[in-house]
Formats: sequence, structure tokens, C-alpha cells
Amino acid sequence: MPLYFRKFLEPEGEVGVWQIREDESFFTRRLLLTREERRLLRQIKGAGRRLEWLSSRYLLHYLSGRKVRGTLFKDANGKPHLKNSPYLISLSHSHEMAAVMGAPVPCGIDIQYFVPRINRLVHKFMSEPEQAFVEPECEQAYFHVMWCAKEAIYKAYGRRQLDFKKHIHIAPFRYSEAGFGFSGRMTKPEAGVHLDFDLFFEKLDDYFLVYALQKQASNAELPPVQG
Repeated sequence: MPLYFRKFLEPEGEVGVWQIREDESFFTRRLLLTREERRLLRQIKGAGRRLEWLSSRYLLHYLSGRKVRGTLFKDANGKPHLKNSPYLISLSHSHEMAAVMGAPVPCGIDIQYFVPRINRLVHKFMSEPEQAFVEPECEQAYFHVMWCAKEAIYKAYGRRQLDFKKHIHIAPFRYSEAGFGFSGRMTKPEAGVHLDFDLFFEKLDDYFLVYALQKQASNAELPPVQG
């Protein structure tokens, strides 16, 4: 089974990445989909997207260790939840990888296959202060990490109407393919929301993986939000 990456979090939680090598029947035989899930699956167009949908649910069950699969449902904002579980969850997929995480605090995960033209989108999701600390010799790696970090925070927050450039701010970090931790903040003054996050990066071949855990106390390490 292609469990590509697995990490247990401290003090509690888990992250997993599945490399999708199977066909649909592998997952449908093991998932025992409900009638509603079968209906949703029929609505998904394209074999690749169907495999992403199936593999992320299978990976979630695989990591849970349960004999009976928990029911996955989405709230009004599209955020996934696992019924009758103390864990909050997040799902992501890109190309041939599916990623899942679960933790007892708000969390988010994003995996992204390398996109050579990502620099064309930087002005849409990175502020000027964020662009200022990017090291030119590995700028594309920075751009991918920043995108994944903001996606992960967005998923952890779990509500819509969030502007990546205006509302999500990433503290300066130094890129390393060996992986590293860094910090982020989601601030939405008009809604009275200010949340701090611990962020973690892993490089998995041609994929960039970032997962976020919401801090339960104010993050004094982050500099004042600029821009």
C-alpha cells in the first residue's frame, strides 16, 4: 500500500500522504460507501478527481485505526468533519498525492505539485512584506510554501470570504528542503477574528506539503502585521 508519508504530531494528531497508484475498485471495495457517498461520487467528473476523492477518504480511515469507518460530512462552508470524532480534520490532494491530517485543535493541510509558472500568481496572494524576505535563488520554492501555508490556514479557519493577501500573513522564514517550522496569522478585523498558527513544511520529491495547527494562545513571535 502506497502510504507515502506519515507523521505523528505532538502532543496529539497525525499527518499522512497517500501516493495514488490504485484504481477506483481498490477504494470502493474497502470503503463500503454509503448511498449518499455513492451519489456524490457519481457527480464527480473525471477519473483523476474521483480517485482523489476516494483516496483521501480511504487515507482518513486508514490513519484513524478504526474498524468501522467514520462518516465524513461537510458543513455549510464546505469544511470536512468526521462524525463522532474528537479530532478536527483537513484534506488535500494534488496530481498523484492525497494528504490528510487530524488533530484536537483547528488544523489545515495543503499539498501542491510543483508549478513552474506560480510566479505569475504571486501578486494575488503575497503581500509586499512577504515578497521582500524571499531569497531570489530559490524563489519558486518560497512561492509554493507560501501558497500552501495560506491554503492550510484557510482550511483550518474553515470559513469563506477570506482574502489570502489581505487576511493571511506569514512570518519570515528561511527555506530548507530538509523541512522546517514557521508561523502564520489570520486576521480579519471586520469580523473580530485574530488567530495564530504553527506551520510545518515537508518537501516530498516534487511536492510541497504544509500543515497548520491553530495556537491556543497569542503568538508573540510574529512581527506586527504589515501591508
